[in-house]
Amino acid sequence: MTSPRQTEATLSALTAPPRRRLRRAAAAAVLAEALWLPQAALLAWALAAMATGAALQTGWAILGVAGLGCARAGLGMAGAAQAEIAADAVIGAARAECLERADRRAPEADAPSSAATAALIVDKLAMLRPWLLRWHPARARVAVVPLLILAVSFAISWIAGLILAISGPLIPVFMALIGLAARDASARQMDEITSLNALLVDRLGALVDIRLLEAREAMLEDFRARADRLRARTMRVLRIAFLSSAVLELFAALGVAMMAVYVGFSLLGALNFGAWGAPMTMGEGIFLLLLAPAFFQPLRDVAAAWHDRIAAQAVAADLLADRAVPVARILGQGGPALPLSGTITVRGLAIRDLRFPDLDIAPGEAVALTGPSGAGKTTLLLALAGMIPSHGAIRVGDVALTDATADRWRAGMAMIPQRVHFLDFTLRENLSADAPDDRIAAALDLAQAAPIVARLPQGLGTRLGEQGAGVSGGEARRLTIARAALRAPAVILADEPTADLDDATAAQVIAGLRRLHRQGATLIVASHDPRLIAELPRRIEVRG
Repeated sequence: MTSPRQTEATLSALTAPPRRRLRRAAAAAVLAEALWLPQAALLAWALAAMATGAALQTGWAILGVAGLGCARAGLGMAGAAQAEIAADAVIGAARAECLERADRRAPEADAPSSAATAALIVDKLAMLRPWLLRWHPARARVAVVPLLILAVSFAISWIAGLILAISGPLIPVFMALIGLAARDASARQMDEITSLNALLVDRLGALVDIRLLEAREAMLEDFRARADRLRARTMRVLRIAFLSSAVLELFAALGVAMMAVYVGFSLLGALNFGAWGAPMTMGEGIFLLLLAPAFFQPLRDVAAAWHDRIAAQAVAADLLADRAVPVARILGQGGPALPLSGTITVRGLAIRDLRFPDLDIAPGEAVALTGPSGAGKTTLLLALAGMIPSHGAIRVGDVALTDATADRWRAGMAMIPQRVHFLDFTLRENLSADAPDDRIAAALDLAQAAPIVARLPQGLGTRLGEQGAGVSGGEARRLTIARAALRAPAVILADEPTADLDDATAAQVIAGLRRLHRQGATLIVASHDPRLIAELPRRIEVRG
């Protein structure tokens, strides 16, 4: 459970980079609101002159009011533009951070589901926008404009100032009380959004089973129930928002009505006090009547933005929960570097509660890492690639694998994962964006993958999607071998490359790996497949 102080600190950190733009937006909003005072003064002067029949230079009054109105509109648009830019920057940075963290979850982490992550990135972070656009300008206006109007009102009439001073502070008090209920309602709404997204992703993945089991009606009924629950929680948030608006309007209306009653009776001569000894003039009375609604307007804006702030706090709590999930630290910066070469040496390697045997793998060797499931074969491969932190020494030749040397190590390495992943580009771009056709053809022949490309609808121009739609698991692994061949790596790490493959497909994958090895690459394979282990001259048992 996160505390309000933690959520406020998170929101403050999110707005730190574009804080200058938010300050500009707030300053523009304050100045635009403050310009209402001279504009109202001009209006009051013009109306009083018309009511009393005094001489009036109408043209100058109209120009003054119009000019101040244009200035206020220009400042408002400029401030809104600054706030929009800041909002885009904050939400974009938060989404990029969440995506990066999702890609780097530690293997042992109790990570949130992909649906929860998607709900946070797509739905919840978007709820920061109203808070960024409205809360900061509203907070700045409420800190300056009411005090300015209060000072001007006191200068004209101490009774008018007293009316505003009494009715104004009641609004924040009641808003704070209502805000406690709004915070809980917003948190429940966020939880329901996550739950509904998780249900949707789960049901999409099980559509075939749902159809086979004829469970369509049960699935739809479940969706209807969850959607109704989200609707009810959303309506509760809206009810609280309308309640707070009603409370605000009540006190604002009372304050304006009291000001109108006082000004009206003073101009009629029924009240002869409160105007610092001199009778209140028509212009002063109209000016006070114009200022009274403007005194409460910043409070109205803060009340409207208060619920945006509550929603932003709920989003910040979810961000804190997402950040609390451990993230694997990947060595290196991911930049280009000259590759390392030499014997791979492992001494005293330990990762969490797993301990691994000391290894010496000479250049050009082919090694099978064997052992029971859960012994740490995949973990060892990730450690050799510098993808997860470890205790112990990994060396390539005379160079230790560290944060400073990891890029050089990976520059001469290729990895063939058990679950193949493609970028959402064409197959040519996935293999190599700049390799000539003859090299791509040679790599496909080496991996026995040329027939796969030949039957695709657009050949190398086909988009397979991230999951490799249109090719089988074995075909995807052969395409990955072709991708590795195009890199001409010194070291190849392969994780269960023949898992779940039939004999014929596995033989093709094994043949591709053997061809890469014969070209001089060091081959390190984690596998429990006896067909593949038998093809490799050296075997290392991993027992964790």
